Formats: sequence, C-alpha cells, structure tokens
Amino acid sequence: MNVSGLHTPQNFSLKALSGDKLSAAEASHPMSATNVWKAVLITLLLAPCLNAQSGTTQSTTTCNLDDGRQVYIRYNAVSLKQQKIQNGKPLEPGGSAMTLFTEAQLSLGSSMIPIGAYTIYPIPAKGNWTIAVNKNVTPGSAYDESQNVARAQMETAQVETPSDTLEVAFAHVGARCTLRIYIGKSASFVDFTAK
Repeated sequence: MNVSGLHTPQNFSLKALSGDKLSAAEASHPMSATNVWKAVLITLLLAPCLNAQSGTTQSTTTCNLDDGRQVYIRYNAVSLKQQKIQNGKPLEPGGSAMTLFTEAQLSLGSSMIPIGAYTIYPIPAKGNWTIAVNKNVTPGSAYDESQNVARAQMETAQVETPSDTLEVAFAHVGARCTLRIYIGKSASFVDFTAK
C-alpha cells in the first residue's frame, strides 16, 4: 500500500499501518476529534463483552433536555455483595468508573463541563458524598484527582428501604438534570445544569 504524500489525520493511521515511517510532524500530530469519538465508540461497544465476563450488568440512565440534547451515564449495576463501599475512596462499580456523556455544556457547582465524554466518581463519606467529574476516560486507569474538571458536594440522605443494587437515575426539570445515586441505605443527589 503506498500512502506517501498523504498527511491528513484520517490517512495518518494508514501510513503507520502500512509500515511506512512517519515524519516527526506526523508522529506528533494530535488526534482528531473524529478519532477520539471513534475510540469512545469502540470502548462502548467492547464494554458489554468485558462486563459479561465479570458478571456485572451495564446500565444507562439518560436525561433528555427540552431542546433534544442528552446527558447520559453508563455504569455497572453491582450488588452490595459485589461492591464494598469505603468512605473517602472513589466508587468504581465492578472495578470501572461510571462514564458521563454530554451533548450540552454543563455546570456542576461553580465548574463548567464542556461537551464530551468523562468519567465520574462518587466519593462516599459519613456525611455528604462528593462527586468528581474527570477528563481521563482511559478504561482501567486509576482515579487521578489532578484530572478533575469539576467536583461538588452531593446532598446525601439515609433511606428506610435499602437498595441491594447500585441504582443511578436522572430527574429532569427544565435545564437541570439531577443525578441520583442509591446504594444500600444511602441516597445522594447533585444537579447538573445545561447551558
């Protein structure tokens, strides 16, 4: 395959795959947005296969905004028997962070979250839980607080009837998507507001 002379981001990978050497400019070329979304899509397509092997069920909750844009979260719906909740340690159900996808710019507390894909980490506490939105979406990577784009305290209450399985849901009113997380006797809530 001869791909010499082609230097567009789309043909960049063809040249690399053909065994041709890449110039320094080509090797340092940033990934295009199209390639990033392709990587996210591949991750989403492979996730059910990986979850099937681990015995967890992947679930999605969606907030449909009035203008048609969506905000949604993918997570592993683990049981309390599978997931130990530790105060101060980010919750990664089934060993994987929850994933947030947003088609709208969002505010969380005093922070702005651009359109895109993120990981989210609920962080349990004795009082109110915290939620961290992180820009590192690499599957299997450890939580790194320095990668946070937003962090906010959640309202947390105790419920009478415990939830044996992690439940994540959105409540939608106007431009606001209220994230609700239930596990055990804890119920935590936080507002994402679309801009």
